[in-house]
Parts: sequence; C-alpha cells; structure tokens
Amino acid sequence: MIDTHTHLYLKQFNEDIDDVISRALSVGVNRFYMPSINSSYNKQMLQLMSRYPKNIFCMVGLHPCYVDENYKKELDFVRDEIERNKYYAIGEIGIDLYHEKKFFKEQIIAFEEQINLSISYDLPIVIHCRESFNEIYDVLKKFKSKNIKGIFHCFSGSIEEAKKIIDLNFSLGIGGVVTFKNGKISEFLNQIPIEKIVLETDSPYLAPVPYRGKRNESSYIELVAKKIAEVYNLDFDYVNEVTDNNALDIFGNYIFIMKR
Repeated sequence: MIDTHTHLYLKQFNEDIDDVISRALSVGVNRFYMPSINSSYNKQMLQLMSRYPKNIFCMVGLHPCYVDENYKKELDFVRDEIERNKYYAIGEIGIDLYHEKKFFKEQIIAFEEQINLSISYDLPIVIHCRESFNEIYDVLKKFKSKNIKGIFHCFSGSIEEAKKIIDLNFSLGIGGVVTFKNGKISEFLNQIPIEKIVLETDSPYLAPVPYRGKRNESSYIELVAKKIAEVYNLDFDYVNEVTDNNALDIFGNYIFIMKR
C-alpha cells in the first residue's frame, strides 16, 4: 500500500516516528509521500527522507494556509528547492477559505505560480481544498490544455465535483473520511472509476473509524483500503494493487502489472 499524503515530519510524531513507520511497514505500507507546508518544515522532511530513502518521498510547495505577506519569498524557496533536491510533486498547494481569507488574492497567485512550476519541471501537483472548490476549479480550468495532473487531496465533495476533477486529469485522494458515517462520499464513490482513486491518511489528521478523533498514522491506511474494497465490492488485494498503480503513475515511479 502507498500513503500518498502523510505529514510524518510534524511534531505529533517527534517521540515515536520510528515506531510509526515500523507499524506501517508491518501492515504493508512501503511508500510514504510527504507534502510540504512551507520552508520552515523542509529540513525535517529531508532529514526523514534521508533516514528512509527507500520508503519516504518528499514534495515541495507552499500550503495555502501559510500564504501571507511573505509568500513571494516562500515561492522563491520552492523554485530553488526544485533545483537543489529531488521532489516527486509540488504540494500541497491550493486555496483555503475556511482557515484564512485575508490573503485570498495572494493564495490564487501562489497557486497559479506553483502550477506553472509544475509545468516547467514536469511534476504533478497535490491540491488542498477547503471551502474553495469553485475557486480552485476556476484556476485549474485555465491550465487544462497544459496537461497538468495530480491528486485532489482529501476529497470530500459531491459526485458532480468528483467528475469535474477527473475531467481535468486529476485523481481523488481518499482517506479516513470515507469511513465516517457522515462522510457521504461512500454513498457514490463506486460511481468513480477506481483507476482515479489513490489512498492517503493525511496523518496526523483525520484518523479513520475506529480511531476518529485520535492521532492518525500511516498504518491506518489499511482501514481506508478495506472500506474502499467494501464500497466497490472488490477484493482487498486488488484495491491495493490498483491504487498503488494509480499513485505510482502520478508520481512517476515504476508501474505494477495488475492482475484481477
């Protein structure tokens, strides 16, 4: 299994990160993709990747909640880092109108500039969306002809929104929300081709049932995969194989040969 979105470098894991990774490896999670927040976390990310070079893969980007009056310096950092180190995506990027509206215009600028970077360096993007679907969709439509691709992280919208995202060549990142009784996406998810689904945890946030409300960790992605297998009425191993293939196709690694 592949966790396409996990913040293993955050302080919530300072005391037991090796145990957290060990538990994930023991249930079959062998790849962890870590999205960036801003430059202040970059050192921790790279250090963790250097300790687990076969398992951990980093992204670089400016999270919309961290867009402020210094956003241009942060974007310069992203540009420089792409040249200095190996990254597998630009993310997480996007627009957030739940936590922060003061720098809305700057969020749009930062989002568009990072999309342009993804085009220049042929990297996928990982999108953060919070109460901003229409705003993000309006931006992405401008770039449809540029063949950008990536993941719409932590998707929790409607079937209509899901179809719009897929039409723009994006996959849906599905995490713990699919296990929630009020999550709603489990009601229509099987109408989406499973080839457009990837697994994620967003650790340490959004832990799946029965851990909801507690610290999330990558080993819990097994619960997400089991729920998706139930929703699609597919074999658990097949779900893992297909979603792994989907993730690796996005991030530019080797592709599994799937057998149903």
